[in-house]
Amino acid sequence: MNFHGMEVRQKALTLLRGGARNADVARTLGVPLGTVSYWLHMDRSKRGECPGSHDPTCPRCDGRPLDEAAYSYLLGQYLGDGHVSHYSGHRVPNLMITCADAWPGTAEETEAAMRAVFPDNRTCRVQRIGCHNVKVYSKHLLCLFPQHGPGKKHDRKIALEPWQQEIVDAHPWEFIQGLIHSDGCRITNWTTRLVGGERKRYEYPRYFFTNKSDDIRKLFTDALDLVGVEWTTLARGSDPFNTSIARRASTALMDAHVGPKY
Repeated sequence: MNFHGMEVRQKALTLLRGGARNADVARTLGVPLGTVSYWLHMDRSKRGECPGSHDPTCPRCDGRPLDEAAYSYLLGQYLGDGHVSHYSGHRVPNLMITCADAWPGTAEETEAAMRAVFPDNRTCRVQRIGCHNVKVYSKHLLCLFPQHGPGKKHDRKIALEPWQQEIVDAHPWEFIQGLIHSDGCRITNWTTRLVGGERKRYEYPRYFFTNKSDDIRKLFTDALDLVGVEWTTLARGSDPFNTSIARRASTALMDAHVGPKY
């Protein structure tokens, strides 16, 4: 791990306050882009320049309107590849969703959902090998994601609060898309058949969702039932971690409302 002294940090802040782009500062000083973005965020926060930094509000605590469609998508992403953490060096917890660099559109949708759900808070991305961690800091994360707790999600009970279930029931496709964008995929299967004595190849789409948590898989399949998508469970060995969607009418619904990652 590389540690950057106060002199380097101050040079970076001087350039940033002068209007330099984060990427240019990172390249000039040889500092990771995520580090530069964090320095800028903390500098703005100390000076009270972050939007909403003086009085951020919460849909649960203050009754602020909530973009429920965006929240339903973000909830699916959180249950899949997201977690809430509160490091000792930070006063405010952060929600982090890991998005593979192979699917930049998914990262864009994730960050857009974060902005819609937390309009008073800034988002950022931290580059990792093969992926970006899309993050937002808020004191009200546990209000909106009460499923947070110690340990891995598949080792503890995961259940939606009644108010969350109402949102998912009203916006099931966004919830399904969030789960597919996190722990799912769309693939193309193929098979061959004899037609008039000639063997022909046929291709057909298939969706998979894979998660070790029985509770999270149940939330996914309940949402599928709600929108009329047929599904089956595929076990690898004795582990029923895979939910498959392969029937033509069901994959057509998934293509119309979810689609492949991009």
